[in-house]
Amino acid sequence: EVKSDVIFKGVGAITESDVALANSSKGFIIGFNVRAIPQARDMAKREGVDLRYYSVIYELIDDVKKLMGGLLSPNIKEQITGNVEIREVFKISKVGNVAGCFVKEGFITRDSKIRILRDSVVIHEGKVDSLKRFKNEVKDVQQGYECGVTFEEYNDIKDGDIIETFSIQKEAREL
Repeated sequence: EVKSDVIFKGVGAITESDVALANSSKGFIIGFNVRAIPQARDMAKREGVDLRYYSVIYELIDDVKKLMGGLLSPNIKEQITGNVEIREVFKISKVGNVAGCFVKEGFITRDSKIRILRDSVVIHEGKVDSLKRFKNEVKDVQQGYECGVTFEEYNDIKDGDIIETFSIQKEAREL
């Protein structure tokens, strides 16, 4: 998925022309047992070119692997955190439809990503707008409790719909 290109290699101190080449190719400079001359160091700072110095080859290899690993797209895992049943829908002026719910499994939070299922078919995917328990705004509601839920930009809910709450976890990949 990723690869590195060595644009230029040479021996001796790092010069202004090396910095100009790295800047034009949007790359960085690796110095192995060498340093940049003061003018090149100033130019690199001014141009925003990254200078890296190494004296042990294994450190250089490890850093390049980490840099290339950062270019890999992360593994995305979805974890279902709750299952909530809509028992009754209340129509409230200025608010819209409020779902009177019972948390069957897991939990639901104000920050939850949700899927609304009707007859085991996903009809909406979005976020919770508000989460209330006895007219009080709450952060989360655990299994076995009732709550009132409104959804961001969605009002077409019916008795018997199921709300599936989930979280998405991104896991960085390594080389």
